[in-house]
Amino acid sequence: MGRIPKGENLKIFPTGQAQWLTLINGNAMTIYIAADHNGFRLKNVLRNWLEEEGYEVVDEGPDKFDKNDDYPDYGIKVARAVAEKPDERRGILICGSGVGMSVVADKVRGVRAAFIHNEDIARAARRDDDINVLALGALYIDEMGAKKVVRVWLDEKFLEEERYIRRIKKIADYEREQEC
Repeated sequence: MGRIPKGENLKIFPTGQAQWLTLINGNAMTIYIAADHNGFRLKNVLRNWLEEEGYEVVDEGPDKFDKNDDYPDYGIKVARAVAEKPDERRGILICGSGVGMSVVADKVRGVRAAFIHNEDIARAARRDDDINVLALGALYIDEMGAKKVVRVWLDEKFLEEERYIRRIKKIADYEREQEC
């Protein structure tokens, strides 16, 4: 079953099987994940690892390697899923640099995506900015580094201090004004 994630809650299934669920604001967390051709292999590694750790993971594609695919097709799927239920979902997107996926995810209202390449930035992004979509650059991070970043990003909690809440509210207000 893997380690017990922070914010854990034990779910007992009718079969008697038990699973620790990570919670966001009291709700079970589902992680949506997708990649383009550059991130395809790392996506599969992270998906399998997260499932082994006890997380519920929804793979938004691709199902097979296609060197001609386009990252927006997958990034938008994950971002929309996260925006639909932000209290229950987080997203992980992987492309070559991580930048393209971050840009496309941030186009979806309610998503706060960031390209993150180390644990310190992952910690700050969750703690200060309540980032709900993580973008990784498969050409610039190895499997172990990616797992460390994901682990910190999932474990770190938003501080919910007045200044951070105020800043996020300003972003949300702007999104509404611009009909983003």
